[in-house]
Order: sequence, then structure tokens, then C-alpha cells
Amino acid sequence: RTQFDMLTNHLLLLLVASSSSALKVLVTGAGGRTGKLVFQQLKESASFAPVGLVRSKKAVKALRKVGGADDAEIVRADVTDGAALAAAMAGCDSVVLCTSAVPQILPFSIAKVLFKKVVLRRAEPGRPKFKFARGGTPEEVDWLGAKLQIDAAKAAGVKRFVFVSSMGGTQPDNFLNSIGKSDEDGSGGDILLWKRKAERYLISSGLEYTIIHPGGLVDKPAGARELTVGVDDELLGQTFRQVPRADVARVCCAALTEPAAADLSLDLASRPEGEGAVTDSPGSLFASLGGKSCDY
Repeated sequence: RTQFDMLTNHLLLLLVASSSSALKVLVTGAGGRTGKLVFQQLKESASFAPVGLVRSKKAVKALRKVGGADDAEIVRADVTDGAALAAAMAGCDSVVLCTSAVPQILPFSIAKVLFKKVVLRRAEPGRPKFKFARGGTPEEVDWLGAKLQIDAAKAAGVKRFVFVSSMGGTQPDNFLNSIGKSDEDGSGGDILLWKRKAERYLISSGLEYTIIHPGGLVDKPAGARELTVGVDDELLGQTFRQVPRADVARVCCAALTEPAAADLSLDLASRPEGEGAVTDSPGSLFASLGGKSCDY
């Protein structure tokens, strides 16, 4: 992408934002804990007109209750349904992807770990085991579902695509990749690797993008910590790498109109509350990287 293309896109975003119609933003995965916060924060601003895409009836009810959404602001669809995605993205200026495969813990595995720890007193009792629901594996959601979202956004003429991913994508042996993986043939799992594949696809799509890799997500208030940014998982070397979901949402919202966020991939964490200077302007984080972006 040329500097001229990026400037033109930014000017178009500003023109829409300053006109009587706010930026229409589709938030996919709006029924999840992070996506719901992105939707809420966008709805609180007159500059945005968010639409939340959710999968289940339960998520629809939750978004109405917590996000304050009305029927016109909610689309119920599956991200593996290309036709539904195309319809949802029609007329949208931007997209914030908050979808992710969600593992389910196997109850028996918890009992097994507790037995080894409490009864057998083993120093290393192992970890509980997880599985992904049929149709909800990392390959299906984090790769194929994300790919469909990117394709639909490009076809719809979306001007900026914000992708909420995860830190750890440079580490094939990261523990998160083992979740849901079969002990027999090694199939399944690899959630970070599938996310990484989708990120590469977005970068090569020609869409203007911002990719955000949060550290450990915690349910804490926004605007109470100093946020830290980096690239290529360098923040994993910090002893503290948590970040509140609400602050991730703030960074997503800022990325929609911030020129320095264009075609940028970054890692996001925070310092413990009470340490450092609170980050009042999340939009300033992008320029603070000095032109650095994650290497693929």
C-alpha cells in the first residue's frame, strides 16, 4: 500500500465521521467478553454506529441487556457462513474482529488432576484437558471463519479491518496451542498458529488493517493502567503482561480512525495498576512504536 492510498483512506474515514452519518462498524464476536466491550464503547460515541454480530440467541439477549443494543444493531449469524457475513458487512465502513474458538474443559480431567495432586501428592499433576465443540475448532473459527470475514470485508469495500488476536503467535510450542489437541494423532488445537495464518491472509488482502495481540486478558476497569506495546512477542519477556479487556476495547476503537494504526501489527499489555502513568489516550500507542510492526 502506498502512502497516498493510506492518506486517501484516512480522509474518507474523517469525512464520514464528520458528516451526519457516523462510521458504521461491524463488531464480530460481539457476544464475547471483549467484543461486547468494543460494541459498548463504540455505542457510547456519536462518531460510530456499531452493529454486533453474534452466534446464539443467548448472545443476542446479552448484547441487548449489557450493550444496550436494539434489534437493528444486532445480526445473528455464524462466521463460517459467507453469505450471512456478506449481508452483515454491506454498507459497513470498518470491521472489528473479536471472534475466537472457545475451548470447553473436560470435567473428568479436573478430577484426575486433583486426585494426582491431593491423594498421590505428585509434584506435577498435569493440566486439565479441553475440547472444542464441533464447528468451533480453531481451524474452523480462527482460520476459515476469519478468512471469510476478511473476504467479505474486502468485497463490501470496508476501509479498515481491526483484528483482535493473541500474543504468542511466534511460539509454535506455546501452551495455548496444546489446548484441544488430540493425544493420539496430534490433530486439533494450534489456536495461535491458525490465528497467525489468518493475520498473514489479512496483511496480503490489500485491506487497511490493525492487528492487536493482547497479553493475558483480565476483567478489570479501563483507563486505570499504563498500557505497553511491542512487536514479535517481546512483551512475553515481561514478568507482568496482563491487560484489561476494557483497555483492549479502547485500543480497538482508537485504531478505527487513528492514521498511525494503519497497516500495523502490535502486541499489547499493561503495567500493574498503580505503577507508571495511566494511558489516557490509547490512540498515542500506535505512533509510540516508531514505525515498528510485527514481522511475519
